Amino acid sequence: MAPRFRSEAARLAVVGTVILLRHAKSAANGSGILAGRSAGVELDDSGRQQAQGLVERLSTVPLAAIVSSPMLRCEQTLQPLSKDRALDPVVEPDLAEVDYGSWTGKKLSDLVEEPLWRVVQAHPSAAAFPDGEGLANVQARAVAAVRKHDERVTASAGEHAVWLLCSHGDVLKSIIADALGQHLDAFQRIVVNPGSISVVRYTPLRPFLLRLNDDGDDLSGLAPPPEEKAAEGEAGDAARSSDAAVGGDPGA
Repeated sequence: MAPRFRSEAARLAVVGTVILLRHAKSAANGSGILAGRSAGVELDDSGRQQAQGLVERLSTVPLAAIVSSPMLRCEQTLQPLSKDRALDPVVEPDLAEVDYGSWTGKKLSDLVEEPLWRVVQAHPSAAAFPDGEGLANVQARAVAAVRKHDERVTASAGEHAVWLLCSHGDVLKSIIADALGQHLDAFQRIVVNPGSISVVRYTPLRPFLLRLNDDGDDLSGLAPPPEEKAAEGEAGDAARSSDAAVGGDPGA
């Protein structure tokens, strides 16, 4: 029985960790415009600084892959990091910005007067943008894309693989809500700023949210454990399995 238990624990220990990066600050972010899928929305000066800063922020984290929304502002955010790591981002259409339809390009100060605004705030799972898509569909496509790429990266890079995904505010909030087991109607409680990092570790039983809206520099705790510590026996396997640590996680 014991060898079978150890084998099962080892299987459960194979997990993937995804860094959810919101694109750096764009010109639209600072103007109060809902950019949506508008073409040609670029980073502003502070956004370009944020993008360059990713190289140092993630210097201690070995990345197995980079996946990106097809929008230009995500491409520009990833350019310095991609060049530094010699990793070409995999473009994933299902991580694209929300299709806000006829809301696209309008001022938020004007949209707040729309009846749909209150639905988006209080009951987003029922919100569908005119000539666009519904937020429930956004969550479905985004979560499916994350799961697909996490399975792919973990299969190719092995256990404890860490990879990075760059997308947009509402898209990332919907992914985080799913990881927390929250109904989509609660996703407006989540804040994800431009250039911030949130981190989810996926396991066979449940995801774990490791960081949220983090704009700090110390990300060393996301690095996989050294190989000699990765095989610590049953206790070590259990600590990295789908089970939560009773009494609280001991930390990195």
